[in-house]
Amino acid sequence: MSSALKSLSGQGRITEKNVRDAMVDVRRGLLEADVNLKVVDDFCAQVTQDALGEDVMQSLKPGEQMVHIVHQRLIELMGPVESHIPFVDPGPTIVMVCGLQGTGKTTTCGKLAAWCKRNGKSVLVAAADLQRPAAVEQLRVITEQVASEARGNAKVGFHGEPERCAAYGEAIGEAITVCMNAVRVARSKRYDVVLLDTAGRLHLNDDLMGELRGIQHAVHPQSMLLVVDAMAGQDAVTAAAAFHAQLEVDGIILTKLDSDTRGGAALSVKAVTGAPIRFIGTGEKFEDLEAFHPDRMAGRMLGMGDVVSLVEKAQDEVDEAEAEAMAQKMAEGHFTMDDFLKQIKSLRRMGSMKQLLGMLPGVGGMMKNMDVDEGALDQVESMANSMTPSEREDVSTMNKSRVRRVAKGSGAGQQDVNKLLKQFGMVKKMSQQMAGGGMKGRMQMAKQLSAGGAMGGGMPGLPTKGSTKTSGPNHGFKKRKKR
Repeated sequence: MSSALKSLSGQGRITEKNVRDAMVDVRRGLLEADVNLKVVDDFCAQVTQDALGEDVMQSLKPGEQMVHIVHQRLIELMGPVESHIPFVDPGPTIVMVCGLQGTGKTTTCGKLAAWCKRNGKSVLVAAADLQRPAAVEQLRVITEQVASEARGNAKVGFHGEPERCAAYGEAIGEAITVCMNAVRVARSKRYDVVLLDTAGRLHLNDDLMGELRGIQHAVHPQSMLLVVDAMAGQDAVTAAAAFHAQLEVDGIILTKLDSDTRGGAALSVKAVTGAPIRFIGTGEKFEDLEAFHPDRMAGRMLGMGDVVSLVEKAQDEVDEAEAEAMAQKMAEGHFTMDDFLKQIKSLRRMGSMKQLLGMLPGVGGMMKNMDVDEGALDQVESMANSMTPSEREDVSTMNKSRVRRVAKGSGAGQQDVNKLLKQFGMVKKMSQQMAGGGMKGRMQMAKQLSAGGAMGGGMPGLPTKGSTKTSGPNHGFKKRKKR
């Protein structure tokens, strides 16, 4: 899309010819991203109709006007939709989770339980998959991990009846009984939500649909969520359409969006099935389930970033009082290597560096063909932890012999340790300017970042354009080979 929109720059008006030329590239890009053909044709026709004859807004170039038009159409294509689960009062809210095998359904149930816990809702997770070997035990382990590790004080419980697992065909009636028992337990113990992890198959068949319809008629769930694998491309859309036709699902969870997938399912599934995407899976941790916001996803697709989601992640991980204390230390120039380590750990809890950087405006497109070496941050932590407490308190005491000792203790090179010290010095200086220098300090910091400063790049930790070096704390990226 960037190459298509660049072709409009320098034009004084959006005309039929340059719009149609640009949409040829947009159409090709969407098809290569595995978006459904009908969705692509409808989308391109709507964008062309919106763009033709429109005057460029004052102070905007045609390319920016086109981005605005495409952005609005992407939002309409994927939404709008309320991402939350519609809770009922009195509870419990019954949520039935279904999908094919291999889509990450059981793991997603654990993530949904963690999401409910973070939102103050007590949840009972029921194992109704009696077909797949060890599925009940897998869900029990996941539920116990959520109860002990996920944020929030709400209770998380598990309901499983492994003795009901039987031969294929016999377990269909047993799964319905398990779900009915789970709902009774949830009511008696006053759970807010009950999650039903139903069985899947390798492909759609009458037995699968019969079991799911039986559960649906027996417990009358308030929400029917379908788990779809984003890596499956058009197969994912086909499966979603078939499930929706049989069960009338009211929400879709799109998993594995953090993988190297072309992501066409995100654009196709709402348009083809009519069922909205409610959540997206962006990683392997329990926290890596995000409420789906069409406007934010459209912004990421167009390289506009997603600052709102980035701020929300930061608010979840950073204590406000601790952040204020840290800002005060920065302003006073008391920022230490221990503080630096705390900030790195907080950042890493928010998600992978590639995912976080992709939320910054203008950086998402740059991240497309780059791999982030998370091991570079491991090395930074190792070098910092190899220093003594007094050295971390005052890095100016680091002489050559101490650098050699830290390098040996961390398995890094002396050059890497020196780079870390130089990087820390720049971060400390810029943080002090930003925290205590008012507008003047912020302007000076922005000037240093744009010029590269002493770091040799536009942002601390990023290589200069064309760099191929992949080691050391300042070089966390490596070029991905073109396929």
